[in-house]
Amino acid sequence: MDKNDDKSAFKAAFSASVPVLLGYITIGIAFGLLLVKSGQPWWLAPVMSVVVYAGAAQFMGVGLLASGMGIAQIALLTLVINARHMVYGLSLLDRYSASKRWKAYLIFALTDETYGILTTVEPPTDASSDRARESFYAAVSALDQLYWVIGSALGALVGGLLPFDARGIEFALTALFIVLLVEQMRAVRRAPPYIVATIATGGALLLVGPANFLVVAILASILGILPFRKALS
Repeated sequence: MDKNDDKSAFKAAFSASVPVLLGYITIGIAFGLLLVKSGQPWWLAPVMSVVVYAGAAQFMGVGLLASGMGIAQIALLTLVINARHMVYGLSLLDRYSASKRWKAYLIFALTDETYGILTTVEPPTDASSDRARESFYAAVSALDQLYWVIGSALGALVGGLLPFDARGIEFALTALFIVLLVEQMRAVRRAPPYIVATIATGGALLLVGPANFLVVAILASILGILPFRKALS
């Protein structure tokens, strides 16, 4: 693959990741603000965004660090919160199977929003080789993390210098998921996946409550869509 293929993959990845850019910058700023306001040093925000890179877990970590909880307990809670990513990974096995250079990073950088893009947007039409497709997946993943790191660093720096009321800013993450859902519906114009997901989510919410419903809803959605797999493919 030559440099033109790399440029084509990067351009396509940037175009596909613009909704994440808008959401991650905003939510990253909120995270940075909250971290600094909790008494932590500003540099911890970009460091966590590089090493941890898990939005919900990072927000949770702000409170846990402030409470003095140990690293082992924080790590265990982070694992539980991000358990849904194991389910995401199963559905990307075929896409990532041929990856070599970036496989470890692709696994690390798989977030909800990156998953939404990679399962909705196809690589450029000229990305016919496995190497070219891998470059597209890696570019999407790296750009998404870059947006998050920039947002969190900006929020931490601003929070350390200026008084700022961040109440309500976390709604940007909900808005981002709505945008990704609309893109998914434009790509997959069939009712069964959305009906199954709605029923599974509602049932999981009633059964296990809002704190634990996400993994249950994802698993129920996968089981519920299996009977439709041949028809949908």
